[in-house]
Amino acid sequence: MPPPSTLLDTALTGPTAADVRRRVLHQLLGSLLYENAVRAEDGQLRCDNGINGDNDDNSDNGVRYTFRARRRYTFGRVTVDDLRRDGLEPQSISLFLAEIAPLLDADPSRLPQFARELEETYVKDALAQQHRRNTEHTRLHRLDVETLEGAITDGHRYHPSYKSRLGFGIDDNLAYGPEFRPDVRPLWLSVDRSIVETSAVVDEASFLREQYPAQAESGRTLVPVHPWQWDRHLAAAFAGELTSGSIRVLGPDPDRFRPQQSIRTLACLDRPHRPYLKLAMSLVNTSTSRVLAPHTVHNAPAVSAWLAGIAADDPLLRDELRTVFLRELMGTAVVAGDDPVRRDATYGTLACIWRESLHPHLDPDESGVPFTGLTARNVDGTPLIDPWVREQGVAAWVRRIAEVVVVPVLHLLCHHGIALESHAQNMVLLHRSGMPTRVALRDFHDGVRFCRERLAAPDRCPTLRSTPPHHENRNSFVETDDPSLVTDFVLDALLFVGIGELALFLADAYGFDEAEFWSLVREVLTGYLDRFPDPRYDVLTPEVAVEKLTSRRLLPDTELRVHPVPNPLAAADPRPAS
Repeated sequence: MPPPSTLLDTALTGPTAADVRRRVLHQLLGSLLYENAVRAEDGQLRCDNGINGDNDDNSDNGVRYTFRARRRYTFGRVTVDDLRRDGLEPQSISLFLAEIAPLLDADPSRLPQFARELEETYVKDALAQQHRRNTEHTRLHRLDVETLEGAITDGHRYHPSYKSRLGFGIDDNLAYGPEFRPDVRPLWLSVDRSIVETSAVVDEASFLREQYPAQAESGRTLVPVHPWQWDRHLAAAFAGELTSGSIRVLGPDPDRFRPQQSIRTLACLDRPHRPYLKLAMSLVNTSTSRVLAPHTVHNAPAVSAWLAGIAADDPLLRDELRTVFLRELMGTAVVAGDDPVRRDATYGTLACIWRESLHPHLDPDESGVPFTGLTARNVDGTPLIDPWVREQGVAAWVRRIAEVVVVPVLHLLCHHGIALESHAQNMVLLHRSGMPTRVALRDFHDGVRFCRERLAAPDRCPTLRSTPPHHENRNSFVETDDPSLVTDFVLDALLFVGIGELALFLADAYGFDEAEFWSLVREVLTGYLDRFPDPRYDVLTPEVAVEKLTSRRLLPDTELRVHPVPNPLAAADPRPAS
């Protein structure tokens, strides 16, 4: 591979860079309009003070941004294209943000950090797209599920800083970014049990023997760590423990791993049946820290066992839908002690969750595709799903998606009272030659929410460790007394971020009407509700409160940042679509 500087120069001067910049700008403006953070008149934003002073047609040195915007049926989303600055295509993301800043009710101190996230996204996605143009030779639908995790390069289709990866330099991004399909060998540590918290639904000793050839000595356990995390953060942060012998470095894993879309989750390339490794990384991506908070690591196996137990006793999930729950088998976190300065600085930075591999769950004739892949395109622009929807028909294929993906997640909510954060990255569609068969759900450690009084079997709910005060996040909690926060949690993740993106994609790629899409989903849901007529939650509520993913980056973290949007399931005609 050429030097990082050469690759960067090629990427930023190549044909894909302009496309990436447009995408970041369009997602930024579209989300700001959608969240009512900025208001436009007749497709224009008038900024009184241009920064460059190069505006010949504005004697007051003002700047005018023009664009085309569409209000979509799907959650009333706003999509933007053809953004212009005084008639020319804007060349700077940071300049755009700076010039519209007076129109935003934003905290000025937050603008530089957000601008950095956007610029980092531009650079890292330009690298990824250029690399993809140079290396993609196989049609996406022919790739196995683990290869697809790296081949799908789109990231979040709503959040504008979808690939910021703050903490990664260019060389780090090339060495550990999933798009570049690197071989990664986790580093294993021997750690004194006095500074380790472990929870598991498996026998720890025998489980670890299957993961690494060395055995833990008495009073110690084994902990894997991402090599980047160790080199860049932990070797210094835990120097005291290295000096005392509380932590000893054993060496790299004998097997090769590949990063999945989330970067911090690794899949074993040499032995695919090995559990996935979810490793703490001191990164910020899509505006979220990628460490693993010890309280969520502790809760992970218990939450997984709870969900798996419910599914095992539920005939619809177990026999009919055969929904796969990829259990989190064990979690380990190293805690730095009572010093509040060190505790806060290292909280969640050295931790691991082992998650079941998908491969043992697959039927012999079954394949998997990350749900994000359903909106992916080949380099030539052809959708990954193209051969599937052309053979089966878009309507029939969408109906099957609703049956095998929407129904099980909403059944957990409506019948059992449990909401899952099943957005697109947390789901894998299983299929036979493109025909959807079922869904695999994953990432439960901090991705559930419930009201205890609405649980079908509250006695089965595990006792979960609460969030410590120094780590509280108003947008992240498991238990609540407000039922609407439970409904919104699953509808935001499953429908707004997951199914909704598919509706938009099918409309844009195939002209498949969004109202018809939601009519099909509503029809399937109506059939489900006929069988289970007393839901614990109303998923046909006219409005859903969805997170202001962009606005919250510009405002103080003093409240839950959500806004009400129309629920397309409620508006859809439940008649069969023609």
